[in-house]
Amino acid sequence: MAKTLISELVLRDGHQSTIATRMRTDDMLPMCSKLDSIGFWSLEAWGGATFDSCVRFLKEDPWERLRVLRKALPNSRIQMLLRGQNLLGYRHYSDDVVREFVKKSASNGVDVFRIFDAMNDMRNLRVSVEAVKKAGKHAEGCISYTTSPMHGIPRFVYLAGELEALGCDTICIKDMAGLLTPYATFELVKALRAAVSVPIHLHSHSTSGLSGMCFLKAVEAGATMLDTCNSSFGEGASHSSTESIVAALQGTEYDTGLDLAAIQEVTAYFTEVRKKYWQFESEFTGVDTRVLVNQVPGGMISNLSSQLKELDALDRMNEVLAEIPRVREDMGYPPLVTPTSQIVGTQAVLNVLTGTRYKSVTNEVKNYLLGHYGKAPGTINEQVRKQAVGDAEVVTCRPADLLEDEMNRLRADSETFAKSEEDVLTFAMFPDIGKTFLQERNANTLNPEPLLDKEAAAYSTERYAPNEFKVTLHGETFHINLTGSGHHGETKRPFYVSVDGISEEVIVETLSEIEVSGAGSGGMKKAVVEEPESSRPRPSHQGCVTTAMPGTIVDVKAKVGDTVEAGDGLLVIEAMKMENEIQAPMSGVVISVHVEKGDSVAPDETLIEIQCTE
Repeated sequence: MAKTLISELVLRDGHQSTIATRMRTDDMLPMCSKLDSIGFWSLEAWGGATFDSCVRFLKEDPWERLRVLRKALPNSRIQMLLRGQNLLGYRHYSDDVVREFVKKSASNGVDVFRIFDAMNDMRNLRVSVEAVKKAGKHAEGCISYTTSPMHGIPRFVYLAGELEALGCDTICIKDMAGLLTPYATFELVKALRAAVSVPIHLHSHSTSGLSGMCFLKAVEAGATMLDTCNSSFGEGASHSSTESIVAALQGTEYDTGLDLAAIQEVTAYFTEVRKKYWQFESEFTGVDTRVLVNQVPGGMISNLSSQLKELDALDRMNEVLAEIPRVREDMGYPPLVTPTSQIVGTQAVLNVLTGTRYKSVTNEVKNYLLGHYGKAPGTINEQVRKQAVGDAEVVTCRPADLLEDEMNRLRADSETFAKSEEDVLTFAMFPDIGKTFLQERNANTLNPEPLLDKEAAAYSTERYAPNEFKVTLHGETFHINLTGSGHHGETKRPFYVSVDGISEEVIVETLSEIEVSGAGSGGMKKAVVEEPESSRPRPSHQGCVTTAMPGTIVDVKAKVGDTVEAGDGLLVIEAMKMENEIQAPMSGVVISVHVEKGDSVAPDETLIEIQCTE
């Protein structure tokens, strides 16, 4: 009998950590039969960011994905990651929504619910654990591991006792950023084994390069369950490769009993699949010991890289990584795991891109500072809280206690496009993109983001042209790496490049017509190169309201003729999955509004114009 049980993560956390959660269901199904036959304790295949990614990017119904995988994996436990009272969204939901979501997840195919709270606030786990037990499924409670002046073994032992008292069947040490070191792992697991009677499951990313050693020390200390990921999507920001851990424990008292050759068949398949998603690969998903300081979790780094690339700000990644620990300290040292990782990370991006810390504050940061996500582990910077939310009252009770039941309202609001309770829950998770998704699905007009052909893209002038190449000039070869580009100007645009490792800024001027040689014709032909232009005016004075990041307008609060005071909320924009209220830069009268809900906007555009009345 196997002494160490393995949960395989290739269908969820593996691709979330390496290719921004972009693997499609069709690429999972051909290997499900083999995965199902190997004998893993569980296959993590749902939850986390997969629900969001299915709706937002892949245009797949996440519930249908679950049903299809359930059918394709008849002998396996399907495991999901659930964010307690946050479920799979970015806010707290009422208890009736939590109960219904767990009930439907269980009936559609989830066997193991790994439940965590980003604040380690046990009050936020109670309802979801109770719902899982009522459904007759396995509840795995998580300790979100982190390091700070507020965290240590006594705190984690206390949390483990709370999880066991809630009725959890197993306890997972969720080391989402790869912060554990081998001997810290041994001491923590040893202390937990002495304090609780349920099995200990270790989840640790490989970002710092230490997870393999941590696993060995964990099983020596008494952990019986490990998370690994097939090497095709393993290591770095992902997890220790399944094959490596199986081989390391083979023939020992901790043997997993798994067939290495069978696992390598899975590797061969997914290695080829990964090549299809080349456009989502990132240079920031390898081993990076800076994680021991910035604590950015593996599941976040590939998405952060992708988002900064979309903002033409990938060159500022190091500034963002340096700012994240400062924001985390301001917010009382929360563990960085969804949604706090996204909340802290997005605020760090805003602080860097605006050039002024907390000049622009997301709605989620405001809610965090008001206690709407639970109790912060440490002391919040009161100056930051005052700047963001003023004298607003801070919540001290369990946040969900303030919420009224929502399911009936959600059913009514989605009546025209929701065809099932699962659809209502999709709408609940993401009201705007969920509604659009369901309407497009019903109209049979869903269009997933394209998977680009790498060979064709190499000769394209589109966005995914090569960003790394060599240039030979006057007999000398230079290694060029395009790290980012600035915002569109009238005719000029800055590009940021690394030349043999030295950062440079290159100004590229767009010409309206370029003469080029006609291939084989001996003559000349014209190619027109045009920058896309916005119909919105460029900012020209203090009363021009702009956004710090490209995004989508989700609410317009002002109209022409309104009198506003400096600091009044005028717009709400969604960027990097967070909502940011854009405030009036001055007092005056709104004389023009150039946006409406649903519009995509960029930083170099005037969204609203205010005229000073003084």
